[in-house]
Amino acid sequence: MQVTAKLNYLRIAPRKVRLVTALIRKKKVEEAQTILNFTVKRASRPLLKLLNSAVANARNNLKIDPDNLYISKVTVDEGRKYKRWRARARGRAAEIQKKTSHITLILEEMEPGKKVKKKRVKKEIEDKEKKEKSVSTRVVADKLESKDAEKEKKQAQEIKKLKERSMIEATPKPKSKGGIRRMFRRKSF
Repeated sequence: MQVTAKLNYLRIAPRKVRLVTALIRKKKVEEAQTILNFTVKRASRPLLKLLNSAVANARNNLKIDPDNLYISKVTVDEGRKYKRWRARARGRAAEIQKKTSHITLILEEMEPGKKVKKKRVKKEIEDKEKKEKSVSTRVVADKLESKDAEKEKKQAQEIKKLKERSMIEATPKPKSKGGIRRMFRRKSF
């Protein structure tokens, strides 16, 4: 099934728009959207909006899965030319043509008949996954708490042993006399 979207009177010359449409022709919708997002040309923004509009039409009106769509045809036709005038030498005037474009974008299905799934089914699956994750995180948290408690007990025993040793071995060290005194210190006391 085909989905068509049109954009008329775009104020960019068709020659410039065709450069961008050549990038997305025969591509999947998702791939075309990423290409248009990262293309630096000015025509990429209106083309992206047109593509998003066509995808929304397919999803809402025809119930087609957007992952199943690709761009089958993109045409850029010349629209009306706006005539403007520019001053030239010796009082003459030169015509300037502001060219416009008409863009037609046609999307087609890769696998005909693939429809959009209902949102209720997705929500039920997500709810089940959340419940399973919460149960598994509780079990893991309980295990971690018991391991942490054991580690804390061991650390407390080691600290007590170290304090006992330091009390026994705590003898004052003799101060060394002499030595070099620093002339310049960063901090003053």
